[in-house]
Amino acid sequence: MTRPDGRSTAQLREISFTPNVAPYAQGSVLVSFGNTRVICACSVEEDVPRWMKQQGVKGGWLTAEYSMLPYSTLERKQRDISKGKIDGRSSEIQRLIGRALRAVVDLKKIGQRTLWLDCDVLQADGGTRTASITGACVAAAIACNRLMAAGKIKDFPISQLVAAVSCGVYGNTPILDLNYPEDKAATVDFNVVMTESGKFVEVQGSGEEAVFTAEEMTAMLELAKNGIAQLIDLQKQAILAADRVQVTALQDLANAFGSGR
Repeated sequence: MTRPDGRSTAQLREISFTPNVAPYAQGSVLVSFGNTRVICACSVEEDVPRWMKQQGVKGGWLTAEYSMLPYSTLERKQRDISKGKIDGRSSEIQRLIGRALRAVVDLKKIGQRTLWLDCDVLQADGGTRTASITGACVAAAIACNRLMAAGKIKDFPISQLVAAVSCGVYGNTPILDLNYPEDKAATVDFNVVMTESGKFVEVQGSGEEAVFTAEEMTAMLELAKNGIAQLIDLQKQAILAADRVQVTALQDLANAFGSGR
């Protein structure tokens, strides 16, 4: 079976992470799954939601917001603010991002503060929710590293990394990491969220006016497992690179001032 972009059934799109794209956030990354591009930023607020104070809940909180920018799709997407409310899809995705990250973050270790994860889709070509989860984890890890470096937290609060990928049945064949043409034509669509230890956080799957067998589901989950293992390796590289990039930038700035340029 030939995929539209020539990939094998078990092949991810080209994945890249560009850290430190939002300098005012404690952690940020531009994540690309092929032509799908999302900026994920982690901002730290030195406060917790009112409900936590009222209920006497210890520790901090982590939450997410997700949006597709108007120019992220072929036809301009209307901003939620112009409609007066967030659309159902965006609301569902941002809750998913929050659940995925809270599954691996010890909220007691972040203290009385809130981690805000903002995921803004610059370009959509399928898999925006999975790219957002994968990038949000990188942004959160970068932010937590910097909180530790600043002495604001004592212990790293992320127990393990988490990532997500799509899979589906396209042309009667299970495939990994669907782009938009594949997603549009797929008869089965799955989104899988897993930790680096191989445990599931969430599985979203349904037939698109179709049904699927247990064998097909098993095949898709195996594709997802292998794909997420690759994504987590790339996440680790991006997290390590983030502070190297920041240090290099600071050194270049110091050299520029020192040389009188």
